[in-house]
Amino acid sequence: MKKNQEFIDISIIVVNYMTYEKTINTIESIFRFTENLSYEILLVDNGSKNNDRFLLEKYSKGKNNIIFIPSKTNLGFGKGNNLALKKAKGEYICFLNSDTELTANSFYRGIKFLQDNSDVGAVGPRLIDIKGFLDNGCKRGFPTPKDSLYYFLKLDKITGNKAKYGKYKLSFLSEYEIHDVDVISGAFFLTKKTILDKFGSFDENFFMYGEDIDLCYRLKKNGYRIMYNPKLGDVIHYKGESGKKRRFKTLFHFYNAMVIFYKKHYKAQNNFLVSMLVYIGIYSMFFIKLLTNFFKKG
Repeated sequence: MKKNQEFIDISIIVVNYMTYEKTINTIESIFRFTENLSYEILLVDNGSKNNDRFLLEKYSKGKNNIIFIPSKTNLGFGKGNNLALKKAKGEYICFLNSDTELTANSFYRGIKFLQDNSDVGAVGPRLIDIKGFLDNGCKRGFPTPKDSLYYFLKLDKITGNKAKYGKYKLSFLSEYEIHDVDVISGAFFLTKKTILDKFGSFDENFFMYGEDIDLCYRLKKNGYRIMYNPKLGDVIHYKGESGKKRRFKTLFHFYNAMVIFYKKHYKAQNNFLVSMLVYIGIYSMFFIKLLTNFFKKG
């Protein structure tokens, strides 16, 4: 890595929305494990409706490598990250969720990997939940209508043919080996700033969910590889912390992201009937999930 004091190897962008304690845990893990790099942390408070803005501003004071960026309103995940990206000075950018925890010097390993593989547009680590199980979002395929149908019908489990029917989650790829994949998670998304400057960052039409899939799609379309690399070290993902506070909106944005992605990338390839079936399928799943959650609460 370069030794120039004014040079910043990596800008780490963390967006908080009413998850103060988790956010602090994320940042402290950055301090604990990041070595041999010059780095800055761009910390966005995304219009939290509690005391998070004031607490995070107080926490950031006196820490030269934290740039605190408050927003008056909740801009959404993509727009919140893009707000920080405009101020980023690092050669490399990592979008890091506020509900993650590093367990290794993942940024250094990730940057070395990108330096050694110039055709790679983005790389992500093995994400695990608090029990140590794989978060499937860290290595998956694009949600094509066909592969999505196979997934929701569970044909990979029914037939045992994961190579054909399991492309949605890429469950047939070992979680302990490096793989070319279609999608890595926005919870830890490491790329070069020059790539984002050239091809754009997160599409702000996605409020939350789907931004990472869309960005991966655009990078692959422009000839870059997307890599899953567990050698970067495990990253714990306390999934969905901010979403727990607004379950209906979370579900809506999750399924609406599917509609946005389909319209943007697949609609032109399919006829009217296929598109109608896709929309009916997505909104049916949305209402089924709502009903399921309602009766669970009851």
